[in-house]
Amino acid sequence: MALLSIIGSSLLIKVASFGFVAILVWWMLEKFASGKPRAVQRLDEIRDPYSRRGDHDEGGMIKRTDAMTKMLEKASPALAKPLQPKSEKEADKLKLKLAYAGFRSDAAPSLFLSFKFIFLMIGLVAGGGGMILTQGITQSSIMYTIGIGGLMFYLPNIILWIIKKGRQNNIFFGLPDALDLMVVCVEAGLGLDQAMRKVTEELAKSYPVIAEEFALCNLQLQMGGSRNDVLHELGRRTGVDDLKSLAAILIQADKFGSSIAQALRVQSDSMRTRRRQLAEEKAAKTAVKLIFPLVIFIFPAIFVVLVGPAAITIINEMFPAMSAE
Repeated sequence: MALLSIIGSSLLIKVASFGFVAILVWWMLEKFASGKPRAVQRLDEIRDPYSRRGDHDEGGMIKRTDAMTKMLEKASPALAKPLQPKSEKEADKLKLKLAYAGFRSDAAPSLFLSFKFIFLMIGLVAGGGGMILTQGITQSSIMYTIGIGGLMFYLPNIILWIIKKGRQNNIFFGLPDALDLMVVCVEAGLGLDQAMRKVTEELAKSYPVIAEEFALCNLQLQMGGSRNDVLHELGRRTGVDDLKSLAAILIQADKFGSSIAQALRVQSDSMRTRRRQLAEEKAAKTAVKLIFPLVIFIFPAIFVVLVGPAAITIINEMFPAMSAE
């Protein structure tokens, strides 16, 4: 009992010391990261009204978030240096993967790699500390520590894949409605650029991802980009096959001078047909997927209810008769 109390008190002292050091480091980083000239602070106050309300909770939260973001941006190159891509092809692949999830800034690759490094260190420290405290320094604890570290290392990839899948599903399910609205706008006399701007305004709440992508296309067109390049980039940065085919159809219609409204209508009909086919495919797979829960969970209960009374009767009647003989 005394040994347990000594271990508990020593562990409490270690945890308290770690918390004190962490709070001290956090405060020092917060203090040095938020130091700005007065002119820059005034410009930030004009740009962000919440920053002038230092006593307001929301403004304080925004200040802390900005400080932490800037601190991560400054520290990300050093943290991401061990994981930097070795070739230009790998770097482009990483940027494209982040663009699929909606992260297009120049600092996104460094931040992503730094998060992977931080998660790896957290997994090794937390997993290793927990295993050593519970099992001691053994081969199994070392293997568990390596496994937890590897899982934490790939956790940002899993989160990125979930975000990418959500964005692509939002685009896939909302694109037919966006094309129908574009058909109406084009047939009403608007150009393709104005139709895309109208789609951006109308679908900002229901399908924000499509509205964001079309708004970026409008911005690139206003900056003087070629329509073919902008449409090609739209399909490339989203990773959605339907948008790639839409971009190819619009480029072809613009090149040969055919009706854009007719091309949009045909593409919308084909996408709705594909959505219906996918729904029918999922409905057909439902019967096969229900086999496993039926066999594992429902069938044993039904078997017990149906066969149980007969088995009890057989045991009560036949076993005494067999023993009497």
